[in-house]
Amino acid sequence: MERIAKHVKTNLIWYSLLAIGLGFGLHFIFPGFVSKNKVLLKNITTVFVFLMIYPMMINLNLGKVVEIVKEPKVILASIVYNFIITPLVSFVIAKLLLHNADLTLGFWLVMLIPGSSMSIGYTGLADGDIETASIAMGVNFLLIPLMLPLLLHFATKGSDVQIPIRTLLLTILLVLIIPMILGYATRRFLMRKEGEQGFKKFKHHISFITMISMLFVVVNIFFMKAALLISHWQILIPLAGVTLLYLVIMLPLITWSNKLLNIGYKRHMGIVFLSTGKNNGTAIAIAMLGFNAMVAIPAAVLPIFQIIFLVLYLQVVPFVKKIYGYQSKAA
Repeated sequence: MERIAKHVKTNLIWYSLLAIGLGFGLHFIFPGFVSKNKVLLKNITTVFVFLMIYPMMINLNLGKVVEIVKEPKVILASIVYNFIITPLVSFVIAKLLLHNADLTLGFWLVMLIPGSSMSIGYTGLADGDIETASIAMGVNFLLIPLMLPLLLHFATKGSDVQIPIRTLLLTILLVLIIPMILGYATRRFLMRKEGEQGFKKFKHHISFITMISMLFVVVNIFFMKAALLISHWQILIPLAGVTLLYLVIMLPLITWSNKLLNIGYKRHMGIVFLSTGKNNGTAIAIAMLGFNAMVAIPAAVLPIFQIIFLVLYLQVVPFVKKIYGYQSKAA
């Protein structure tokens, strides 16, 4: 299972493309299925959403959050990047380049949910501080239920996009709070039964279930909206553009800001991927359960571009090390 999980994660971009192609293919094979089975497809999506979020929550170690007192500057910086700077940048970008209300809402939804499931993996590949990445992810994730409704309400104020706050809060409860509680309970059970070393054996299973469930959600989204996307294929171009522009702005900004803040290379790498990579799985969940499939399109498509651009940042790690004067294992 470990080998399979690593293979899927390494080739996630190709599997994402395959999932998109499969969704389109199913549409052509069963052209009338979607219109006749909307409730069934929605229920299937709900199941896979749960299977996607719940395992991820098992990996979330809430006990580590108390360690924020040891280095509050780093965690506070990640909060500022995620919930102040990112909303401002993404709001301006969307206003300039996106002209579809549902796509704009979907883009904002993605940008306002930090914590890519691969951010800790990227941190490790860049010789960053895994502990910092884990703590920062936990703290930022706990803030999502509070910040997301507020930021979405602000972003859509004065527009024709209506935010169903009650539905949004209920959706956050279903896809964040309940899975978080169940995940924490499961983690404690596994730790007591198997111990820390035994728990680590389950991590690859957890990661695999999350990735496969997300891919099935992507298949379902494109199965349900293939006809709409075919007739509006042009929307993929601006989505790629806004993602590229966002990362071109944020990656250098965070790199130089952390340098000025004296954060250090390893801890910088502990939050830079968290602060730029988005939790598309959670965005898909909220979009599908709280809005509609069209709002979920950015969350389904943006991971493809996000993976490419963040991997490119890994390629400039030697240059970033020079900026930070990083020569040894000491941060």
